[in-house]
Amino acid sequence: MIKKLHILVFALALLSCNQRKEAEANTDLLYFDIKGYFGKEISRLQKLNPIVNKTVSINGGAESKTAKIADWAKELAIFVNADINKTSWKGSFKTKEQDGVDIYTSDNKKIPIKKVSITWNGEKAGKIEIIIDNKNILYQSQDTLTYCPDSLYTIKKQQKIRLLKEKKYSVVGKLK
Repeated sequence: MIKKLHILVFALALLSCNQRKEAEANTDLLYFDIKGYFGKEISRLQKLNPIVNKTVSINGGAESKTAKIADWAKELAIFVNADINKTSWKGSFKTKEQDGVDIYTSDNKKIPIKKVSITWNGEKAGKIEIIIDNKNILYQSQDTLTYCPDSLYTIKKQQKIRLLKEKKYSVVGKLK
């Protein structure tokens, strides 16, 4: 009987240790949680199902369309992928708070995300802007991502491939 009681106490202690580690993992973020924020936005927009006036332009030629977005996870994937809380990037971003705007910058050549700025409206993010810069011998691109909850998202990309002309893309989605 006492042996069974010891085994039960040991099992409960072991189980409680695992739960504590899961809770600690979520508070491990050094910077703004872009991945978590956009995960919540994707769920919210999926439920809200707003009408979006979407304009896509390539090198100046634009096409507009009004539609409902079926898959917000796919639509906002580029924002989710701009997560700056990767384990290998810890300590690589400088943090600055200026006039209600949190700014995270990195000059590390191995990190493509160069700047993230969050403009706050009280406790909520009013605008998120992300600058991504990719360079190598053959290819150079710069992306500027902007997200304003309940109103607008933009994705602007400049791309230069060696021996080819520069291309400029943009996607602007206005929520109604």
